[in-house]
Amino acid sequence: MAFIRISIVCLLVLIFPASPVNAETGRENNNVKHAKDQGLWAHFKNNVAETWNNSPNKEFYLPVITWHNRWTYDQEKLDNYNERPWGAGYGISRFDKNGNWHAVYAMAFKDSFNKWEPIGGYAYEKIWRPIERKDFRFGLGFTTSITTRDNWNYIPIPAPLPLVSIGYNQLTFQATYIPGTYNNGNVFFAWLRWQQQNFS
Repeated sequence: MAFIRISIVCLLVLIFPASPVNAETGRENNNVKHAKDQGLWAHFKNNVAETWNNSPNKEFYLPVITWHNRWTYDQEKLDNYNERPWGAGYGISRFDKNGNWHAVYAMAFKDSFNKWEPIGGYAYEKIWRPIERKDFRFGLGFTTSITTRDNWNYIPIPAPLPLVSIGYNQLTFQATYIPGTYNNGNVFFAWLRWQQQNFS
């Protein structure tokens, strides 16, 4: 439950950053008020729809790391788990007017039991460009996704997860951490993301 609460707080901070204020009047811009009036769910749906309908970038995903947290697993379990997540994925993405990244994606990879696991959904990252060259960037955000696994009889499961990335030009290293309990979850999962066309 604590993870869900933290995720909701992070989601609110990322989607509704500090409101821009008109320098002359000291009041919020009307379009900002309108976005707030829509509510969180409506704002989220608008972002997903805009990403689905107006994303100029095509992206390809290559899973590269599945790392089980050594402090939360028995060695016997670790010895039997797969940490090479062979697979691939595809997505479409856009950068909004603030330079933040939105995507709709699907990916499939070999899970810890070496069985195929598909995942897909919507992703968002707030982007920072710490130097003058805009090609180099850091990202922090979340994904709201659905996954299915062999050990869960391939029943669809919602998977809200954090995202972090570091990128240069068209190549991005992106990762998430799946929380869990002892001998379950607590996995660092990462992939390479290649964008077919340069972002603006």
